[in-house]
Amino acid sequence: MGRTTGRPSAPEALPGHSRKAPRDGRPRSGAVALIAPEPHARLFAEPYFAAITEGAVEGLSATDLQVLLVVVRTERERARLLRYLEGCPLDGALLLSVQARDPLPGMLERLGIPAVLGGRRADGETLSCVYAENVGGAHNAVDLLLSRGCHTVATITGDLGQQGAQARLEGYRRALEEAGFAAEDDLVEEGDFGEESGTAAMTALLGRRPDVDGVFAASDVMAAGALRVLRETGRAVPDDVAVIGWDDSEVARGTDPPLTSVRQPTEELGRAMARLLLDEIADPDRARREVVLGTELVRRASA
Repeated sequence: MGRTTGRPSAPEALPGHSRKAPRDGRPRSGAVALIAPEPHARLFAEPYFAAITEGAVEGLSATDLQVLLVVVRTERERARLLRYLEGCPLDGALLLSVQARDPLPGMLERLGIPAVLGGRRADGETLSCVYAENVGGAHNAVDLLLSRGCHTVATITGDLGQQGAQARLEGYRRALEEAGFAAEDDLVEEGDFGEESGTAAMTALLGRRPDVDGVFAASDVMAAGALRVLRETGRAVPDDVAVIGWDDSEVARGTDPPLTSVRQPTEELGRAMARLLLDEIADPDRARREVVLGTELVRRASA
């Protein structure tokens, strides 16, 4: 599988979308699915999903493909989707928030449906995938906290069933170890990328380690929840505790104080996914590719 960094090349075909039959001989449906295993409330409320969806739809807008939004959270919903795909195969699929053990990518592979992942399940991913440079972005965030003089830096991870959350945790640990600090387990609290989990995680961290003076949260909305807890417990940000988030979404600009955040090009992630998918629909035998987009640390008042 090829690996690309930066902006991938434009698709070679599909300005009007060819309706040639897929490999199993069935006619094309003229539709692709954007599949998300997330609750509706998060899917429509959190900036990450809105931005990556906007990018993907924009990337498909020059074709005549219909984009279907499919939310799959339970075994029942997964079985229903499988029945639909067996009777009316999609031309392709874009998958968000893929868990390492999620059976959906394997289902699509078995059915011969081209698919591109937002993120990846593990090293050596067999499907084309697009993701941000998670390890380096997290490393840079923790480096900044340490350069400010923070000595007890905690992290609120995303859902560790997702490889992106694992990679950000790896970047956090590497930065601490390279600076001569121990990566202590009691300074790590798992969230799920949502605001409520950020609130719960910050509360748990302060209960274990009231000496925390720096926090790297793996999403802006979790960082916003952490800021609320710090304010309620009388800790000034950044004087007592410096905080950094991830995404550089509008949430980061609207918190009090405004949030230092790792910017990932979320809309471009969606556009890159769409480009890879169009390439694979045009040429099903094309080698699978991995596109990694860079990140940037955006400094604001919280750190």
